[in-house]
Amino acid sequence: MLPLFRSYVAKELLGAHNLTQMEAAQKLQTTQAAISQYVNSKRAIRRTETIDSTLPKIQAFAANAAERLAKGETNWREVTTKFCIFCSTFFEDGVHDLEDYAI
Repeated sequence: MLPLFRSYVAKELLGAHNLTQMEAAQKLQTTQAAISQYVNSKRAIRRTETIDSTLPKIQAFAANAAERLAKGETNWREVTTKFCIFCSTFFEDGVHDLEDYAI
C-alpha cells in the first residue's frame, strides 16, 4: 500500500502543487528517478479489486498529505507514520473516518 500511496502523493505534489520532480523527491525523501517512475505508473502496485473499496480514502489521505508537504507543515516521516497507522485499520473490523488519522 505504501508505494501506491507514495505514487498518489507524488502525482499530487506535481499536479496540484506545481512542484518539480526534484522538489517532490526531496519532500518524499527519494530520488527524482523514483518520482518519474511513480508519475509514469512504473512503480507502485497496480490497483486491484481488493483495494478498490479503500482507494478513495487512500487518495484523500494522499491529497491531504501532499498539501501539507507542499506547505512545509509536515515531513515525509510523519506522513508515513500516520499512513501506516491509517492503513492498518483496513485490516481491522469496523469503519474508520479519515479525520481520525489527520496529519
